[in-house]
Amino acid sequence: MDIDTVLLETEDRMNTGVEYFQRELRGVRTGRATPSLVEYVKVDYYGSSTDLRELAAINTADATTLLVKPFDPSSKAEIIKAIESAGIGVRAQAEGSAIRVLVPAPSADRRKQLGVQVKKMSEESKVVVRNERRDGNKAIDALLADKKAGVTEDQAESAKESIDELTKKFTAKIEELAEKKIAEIEEI
Repeated sequence: MDIDTVLLETEDRMNTGVEYFQRELRGVRTGRATPSLVEYVKVDYYGSSTDLRELAAINTADATTLLVKPFDPSSKAEIIKAIESAGIGVRAQAEGSAIRVLVPAPSADRRKQLGVQVKKMSEESKVVVRNERRDGNKAIDALLADKKAGVTEDQAESAKESIDELTKKFTAKIEELAEKKIAEIEEI
C-alpha cells in the first residue's frame, strides 16, 4: 500500500459517510410529502424485515399525500401497520388496492424536535468523517514506520495535510446539508 492508496480510500470512506447522511436526511419529515419519507420504512414481509420501496410503488398524490401501491395486495395490512408504527407522524389508510398516506404539517414543537434531530444526525456523521481521518493518519504512520515502504517524513506530513483538507471539505458538506434540511423543516 502507498500514500495515494491511503488518501483515495480515506476520501472514499468519508464520501460514503456523507452519502449515508444524505439518505438519512431524506427520511426526516418536512411539511411536504415525498416518497423518500417512507421508502426505508421496514415492513415485516413473510418473516423478513424489508424496505417499503421493495414492496410497493410510492408516488406523491399532492403536497400532503402519498399513494403507496403494494406489488402484493396481501401485504397491504402489514404495510399500513409498519407505516403507522414507524414514528414519522403520518397516518395510513387503505383505499381500494392502494394505501393513502396523509402527511400533516408538523407543529412548531415538532419542527424544533426535527431540527434537533437533524443536528444530532449531522454531528454523528461528522464523527464518522473524523474517525476516517484518524484511520487514514494511522495508516500513514504505519507506512512511515515501515522502512520498506520508502515513505519520507515530508511525504507523510503532506499526506496528513491532505487528509485534514478532506476532513474540512466533508464536514462543511455535512453542515451545508444539515442547514438546508433545517431550513426546509422550518418552512411552513
